[in-house]
Amino acid sequence: MKLFINGEPRERDAVTVDALFRQEADEGGIESPQGVAIALNGRVLRRRDWGVTPVAEGDRVEIVRAMQGG
Repeated sequence: MKLFINGEPRERDAVTVDALFRQEADEGGIESPQGVAIALNGRVLRRRDWGVTPVAEGDRVEIVRAMQGG
């Protein structure tokens, strides 16, 4: 299915936000969900809800990692 991830169109076969995160993490070298926030269609999701929140064709997903620096 086609999703928009961080503004970029991508084809993914994930059924849930958690599965989508795992696919993105594998490709992006993210080892842990620690410090990661995900918004689905403009709504920030709690980490505990990732596994039960479905994704659908055309959804907009923002995956943001907290980073230190100045």
